[in-house]
Order: sequence, then C-alpha cells, then structure tokens
Amino acid sequence: MSVNHAEAAENGPAESVAMAETTATRYYSIAPGYRVNVRSGPGTNYPIIKVLPEGTRVAINCQSPGTWVTGPYGTSNIWDNIANGQFISDTYVNTGSDGYIRPRCA
Repeated sequence: MSVNHAEAAENGPAESVAMAETTATRYYSIAPGYRVNVRSGPGTNYPIIKVLPEGTRVAINCQSPGTWVTGPYGTSNIWDNIANGQFISDTYVNTGSDGYIRPRCA
C-alpha cells in the first residue's frame, strides 16, 4: 500500500505521518517449527498469556531488556513487545540482528 501524496497533502501533516507509519509496519517471522510463549512482561518470570502458533509473523512495537533466554537465534536478554502487555523473547524472532532493532519500551 502506498501513500497517495495528493490525498496526504489535503489531509494535513499529522494525517500524512500517520498514513506513512501505517505503511511502514514490518513483520518478522517466528523461528520455523516453534510455538512461542507470549508473556505479560519481558521475562520468563511473567505469566504466559497465550502461545503463538508455528508460522506466525509479528510486528515489534518496541524492545525491552529482561530475562536471558537461549533460542534458535542465539542467547539474548532482548524481549519484543508485540502488543500492549505482550512480550516474546527476541531469540525466537528472525530480525536479522543480535541487537535492538526497535526503540526501547518506555
């Protein structure tokens, strides 16, 4: 989906930014063959609130340091916020990086 610049100009700068941000959402694949626990916070000490099925792709809103975890993509303490109050270990997400790729969660 591309931004219609004529429409964006009519709507004003705030709506133009919102439209551009909507199209910039990137989704990352969960490691093949894994179901991933979604926790209420950035660590294994937080309760599991759901499980993502194999083949899931997630958008990462922000990232936070937490419990160290070893997964298919290495060992890390980075946790990905995929929705309000929902975190998964970055070691199960194919981000192409061993470090932070999104801003830290507030």
